[in-house]
Amino acid sequence: MNRELRRVSYVIFVMFLSLFIATTGIQIINADAYSQDQHNVRTAYDSYKTQRGAILVDGQPIVESVKSDDIYRYQRVYKDEMYSSVTGFFSLYQGSTGLESAMGSYLTGKNSSQFFEQISALLSGNPVQGASVELTIDPVVQKAAWDALGKKKGAVVAIDPKTGNILAMVSKPGFDANLLAVHSGEESNANYQDLLNDKDGPLLNRATTELYAPGSVFKVIMAATAVESGLYTKDSTFPNPTKFQLPGTNVFVQNSGEGKCGGKGTVSIADALRLSCNVPMAQLGIALSQERIRAQAELFGFGKKIKYPMTSTASVYPENMDEAQTALSAFGQYDVRTNPLQMAMVSAAVANQGVLMKPNLIENVLSSNLSVLAQPQPEIFSQPMSQATAQSVKEMMIGAVSRGVSGNARIQDVLVAGKTGTAQNGKGQPYTLWFTGFAPADNPQVAVAVVIADGGGQGQGGVGNSLAAPVARKVMEAVLRK
Repeated sequence: MNRELRRVSYVIFVMFLSLFIATTGIQIINADAYSQDQHNVRTAYDSYKTQRGAILVDGQPIVESVKSDDIYRYQRVYKDEMYSSVTGFFSLYQGSTGLESAMGSYLTGKNSSQFFEQISALLSGNPVQGASVELTIDPVVQKAAWDALGKKKGAVVAIDPKTGNILAMVSKPGFDANLLAVHSGEESNANYQDLLNDKDGPLLNRATTELYAPGSVFKVIMAATAVESGLYTKDSTFPNPTKFQLPGTNVFVQNSGEGKCGGKGTVSIADALRLSCNVPMAQLGIALSQERIRAQAELFGFGKKIKYPMTSTASVYPENMDEAQTALSAFGQYDVRTNPLQMAMVSAAVANQGVLMKPNLIENVLSSNLSVLAQPQPEIFSQPMSQATAQSVKEMMIGAVSRGVSGNARIQDVLVAGKTGTAQNGKGQPYTLWFTGFAPADNPQVAVAVVIADGGGQGQGGVGNSLAAPVARKVMEAVLRK
């Protein structure tokens, strides 16, 4: 009998211990994570009991909660659609995305750093007021990026290369988050379905979560790989035939225009980047090997999910390729995929003498009594290349803008470094158009990346220099005019 009691007691003890561990994890260890989970509808209901904190740009609210006359007490209000890719949405019925999710614990007053406010609220009977989140976004630069894209489907990211602070992040088309913040479930759900069914995908953040073939902007990484390897300089040359047969195949790589790039028998790496030559880059890719290219790309951030504080989709440089596939990858084709945040980081590293700063969107977080809860400081992400390599790549990028195929990024009396790209997406599919670069090249203040999807409405008729480079120029000019 005593043996049976001991067994029962042991089982009960194990059950209570398991319950204690589980509740401790839920209420303490994982509390912040659960409060930010966009699928946690109970959190959404609870958050309406308090005034959710504002999201600020240059001290002005782009999102705030105002008093409402219904049972929910507060209504979330979004001021401008051009910030939709940054703020995301907060909905009683669809949860939250973007900063509304990533900074949700601060905005609701439930972050562990707000513990004493929570205790004070408990003793006083007054609910905690959510903290406000100030962004690094520059409203002038954001507006310039939004306007420059016009009606084109695409995205822009602009970064201060010295700090990693994000000055602009735009994705088009955007969406009106007020449609999802309404307190009517029927209306909110109907609006959400309309957005989901929209063929242009307004809920997608093309700046950080959608991946695209980079095309020739990947040649910046190739140039860095070549020089950093110690095997080549920017003046190293490769044969320059009109076409190059991919090893083991009957497929030929050709340059744009299907002629010799530069019209000579050989071409330097610098001229291959300046004139965007595919044939020498394909040969360079095979010579360097996919392992060396991948290692360099990963130093720039490929293969990693970048937290800024939302989380980007990891860029992809394929594995287990043969020589033909490696040759295609060397000019951003085959299965190479990336996003504007990643390509802005590549240019930022070149601009910052080989040091890549971690991207950051948060200036500070202030409690309701204006005490600082968080204030991210500049942080080094990696050092993907030496200062000498960065200088060499910068010179090549300057050449691409000043005397090459990226000339529509030129700014009068300003030295601009950059590279355009026009990526193919399969037979009959519209091209993806790119630009990445920085300015002023001699004292960089901004690194930028632009992607334009679906050929910018021109199918296979548009190129990066005609559509993406002018967008980047306007964004860089907005920074330099300040």
